[in-house]
Amino acid sequence: MAGRPPEGPPRDPVAARGRRAFYRARRKLRRSAVDYFRGDASDWLPFVALLLVMPLLTVMTVLAPLWCPPTALVVPVLIGALLLRPGSLVLLYAVAATALGVDSVVLGPGGNGKFTPGAVIVVTAVGAGGLFLAQLRNRVGVPWRGGGSMLFDLRERLKVQSQIPSLPEGWHAEMALRPAGGQSFSGDFLVAARTGEDKRVLEAVLADVSGKGMDAGSRALLLSGAFGGLLGSLPPHEFLPAANGYLLRQEWDEGFASAVHLVLDLDNGEYELLSAGHLPGMQRCMGDGNWETKEAEGPLLGIYDGAKFNGLRGRMRHGDVLMLCTDGMVEVPGRDLTEGMDRLMGEADRLMGSTFTGTAWRLIESVAKDLNDDRALLLIWRE
Repeated sequence: MAGRPPEGPPRDPVAARGRRAFYRARRKLRRSAVDYFRGDASDWLPFVALLLVMPLLTVMTVLAPLWCPPTALVVPVLIGALLLRPGSLVLLYAVAATALGVDSVVLGPGGNGKFTPGAVIVVTAVGAGGLFLAQLRNRVGVPWRGGGSMLFDLRERLKVQSQIPSLPEGWHAEMALRPAGGQSFSGDFLVAARTGEDKRVLEAVLADVSGKGMDAGSRALLLSGAFGGLLGSLPPHEFLPAANGYLLRQEWDEGFASAVHLVLDLDNGEYELLSAGHLPGMQRCMGDGNWETKEAEGPLLGIYDGAKFNGLRGRMRHGDVLMLCTDGMVEVPGRDLTEGMDRLMGEADRLMGSTFTGTAWRLIESVAKDLNDDRALLLIWRE
């Protein structure tokens, strides 16, 4: 038939089956590698590799003990503690003990500088520590390969949840957060969302969970997810009662938190602050350049059921600045909170002449850099 391409040589069915088998094996190996580094596969591959390393090290120790001493066995022992499950690790330790026995017989114990009881002590101590770590990791249920990535993912989720949504022209907002002790997790967090008709209302909740750093990080992560789900799903005056009920249902030993809920109309600048045992808000008026504290009334979250939270209304005019922070920004042992707030407002006055971008971070650096507590600051400015 015209236009039909010429037929090629007949295909070899054996070669075709071989190619298909090769591709299937390659896909399976690729999936196994991905599952291993995700922590989903068994530990047979590193176990076999480490078993093969043991006799190799033993031979090298016998032939060149000055370059490969008996304590070189701590290398596979330590790697096994990171890679293997406790059951496989015990078998590897048995092989390591056999290798030590071979070294002691061939090299001979004593003061010849080749094999000493100290080698046994070092390898045994490293093995005991590795087994303890493997047991702890097995109890948590998170493999070492996935544990670090999981913590990194949790930290990034906290950062994403603390981002302020884009605001209309004429409005600017910044959020800065610094955990205690330079850690990655904090008991302070922010959730914010645009709500209302045409998304003309900004709702932001700044919360401070009891505790600090890693101790409060897990509870802060759980609460930030719950608060983010409640925000915008309920009328503003129902948010804090719902958050209080959620905290009570958790029945934590340290199950309390403070929070301030800002509801800001982005059209006219009118806002309402609702507080649950949180620090007052601070507003700088453009007209006279003075700061005013905006303190709403309400108990801490998670203390008792049926708590009432009374809001405080205000308005942001053009050029005004509204500042919300956690107590880590102003709390100094032996001093009153008002003294710390005065210092914060004074430093904010000094920085107002510079660009707004980065002001929140600069305030933390200048006011609360050396304070050993979680610090969080929210700044909102209307041009």
